[in-house]
Amino acid sequence: MDYTKEELWEAKRQLDSLLHKLRGVVKTLEAKEDPKRYKAQITLAQRRIQALELSNGLINKALQIAEE
Repeated sequence: MDYTKEELWEAKRQLDSLLHKLRGVVKTLEAKEDPKRYKAQITLAQRRIQALELSNGLINKALQIAEE
């Protein structure tokens, strides 16, 4: 599929927002009194962060190619 630069930039902006929020969730859960109790939620959030970072990297590559 081909996406416009505007679509790629908007997707990147949305991913950056989600990443910021998820990192906050991880910090909050890890700061709880008994973080082991939230291990599953922490792991899920960390995996989502990894997936979103990967997606963000691919969008960055697509934007570089589009600007060449």
